[in-house]
Amino acid sequence: MRVVLAEDLHLLREGLVHLLRAHGFEVVAAVESGPELLAALVGERPDVAVVDVRLPPTFTDEGLQAALTARRRVPGLPVLVLSQHVEQLYARELLADGSGGVGYLLKDRVFNGEQFVDAVRRVAAGGTAMDPEVIARLLASNSRNEPLGRLTPREREVLELMAEGRSNAAIGQRLFLSDSAVGKHTANIFAKLGLAPSDDDNRRVLAVLAFLGSRPG
Repeated sequence: MRVVLAEDLHLLREGLVHLLRAHGFEVVAAVESGPELLAALVGERPDVAVVDVRLPPTFTDEGLQAALTARRRVPGLPVLVLSQHVEQLYARELLADGSGGVGYLLKDRVFNGEQFVDAVRRVAAGGTAMDPEVIARLLASNSRNEPLGRLTPREREVLELMAEGRSNAAIGQRLFLSDSAVGKHTANIFAKLGLAPSDDDNRRVLAVLAFLGSRPG
C-alpha cells in the first residue's frame, strides 16, 4: 500500500515513516510543506495520504488545502488528517464532498501505533477514521439544524458512532442493541436527515459525514 506523508516536524515525520514501513506500507514520499505535498499527491497518486493540517510556509492550512486540491484532481483520493486541534472549518471542507476514504485524528489522542495503522488502512480502503471529539464538535455546531433536531437521543448516539466509522455490529456491541434495532435506528436517521439508504457501510458513513460537513449551525 502506497502512502504519501506530510509532516513538518522532522522527528515526528521520520517516526511515522518508520512505523508505516514496519507495518508493510510503502512510503513513496515524506514531505514537509504544502507545495511539496500537492506535487507528491498528484504525481504519485498514492493509495492514501497522511496529512498534517498546518505546514510551511505559513503554518495555517497548507496541508489541508493541498489535500483538497489533490482530491479535485484525483477524485476519491483517500486522506487521513492528523491535527493538533479540532479545526471545524477544515473538517467541514474535507468532509463536504462525500467521496473517498477520509479520516481526522487528533495527534494527542492517537495512543499507540496499532490504532494509527488501523486508521490508515481503513481510510485507504475507502472507509473513515474520525476522532469522537471531531464528531462531537460537528454535531454541536449543527445543534440548530432542524433535521438533526428531530433525532431521538438514542438515534443521536447511533449517528455519532456511525460517523466515527463503526459498523452496525460494532454499534450494537457498544450500545447493547440487537442488529435489527441498530438497523431500525439507522433507517430512521437516514429518513429524518433526507439521505438515501445504503447497505454499504463506507457509503453510508460518507453520506452522514458529508451531511455534517455541509451544514454549519
